[in-house]
Amino acid sequence: MGNDKMTAQISEQDGFIAALDQSGGSTPAALRLYGIPDDAYGGDADMFRLMHEMRVRIMTAPAFTGAKVIGAILFEGTMDGRAEGKPVPAFLWEKRGVVPFVKVDQGLEAERDGVRLMKPMPALDAVLARAATLGVYGTKMRSVINLPTKDGIAAVVAQQFDLAARIAAHGLTPIIEPEVLINSPDKAAAETMLRAELTGKLDAMPNGRRVMLKLTIPDVPDFYSALTKHQRVARLLALSGGYTRADACQRLSANHGMIASFSRALTADLRHSMSDAVFNTTLARSIDEIYRASTLKA
Repeated sequence: MGNDKMTAQISEQDGFIAALDQSGGSTPAALRLYGIPDDAYGGDADMFRLMHEMRVRIMTAPAFTGAKVIGAILFEGTMDGRAEGKPVPAFLWEKRGVVPFVKVDQGLEAERDGVRLMKPMPALDAVLARAATLGVYGTKMRSVINLPTKDGIAAVVAQQFDLAARIAAHGLTPIIEPEVLINSPDKAAAETMLRAELTGKLDAMPNGRRVMLKLTIPDVPDFYSALTKHQRVARLLALSGGYTRADACQRLSANHGMIASFSRALTADLRHSMSDAVFNTTLARSIDEIYRASTLKA
């Protein structure tokens, strides 16, 4: 499935995956953090233009290469955009050595049974076909778990794996992301239920198919260690989930076989007003810190 060199890099190489996939709902907050206030743009098109410029600035920085950043998750609009005159997926792989993924979910339903399922994706097959044509390796889709309810968590995992099968049919590798909120009133119980549901679905997968998992960093170190060894898991990723970069990296470093896929924790120190030299140095420090947490374990 997919390019053999990409598969080897994603499943075996040291490093982490950058999450550059903020959607319409999270983009204003990301731009504010970057130093661009809401009144600096007018409408969604202008907002996404500024966000694309930020992402291109990150992707073209000297430190953003496959030496440490083995993959990058893109917003659909970014996938369809260009960097230095090339389609973004081609630029990432051919010029930076970074494996491209695309976020395919269209947001979340209201909470029910303690969880938030993904909204319907009527255009999914069209997006997957376009992604494959552009040289994208895989996809990412996010659900949310707040409470440890058996029916709710089972529904989240079932939806994720059903969609993963459709994604695999297009020759793409799915990243399954059932995020347990870090402020869940019973995070440990939710993680225990989630681990059991994931294991059952992985055990039932057909031969020759693999997925990637992107999970909240557990409170108990190596809680997901069995999943890192499962033959159907290509890689286990950690989301930062609202932890600061320092906290997320400290927690991640205690979980062997788990690598980062951070968004805000990667970009939190970057500002629009920075000179290119300061921007590049700041990003390089962030990349180095996350790389160490992903490779040098406590």
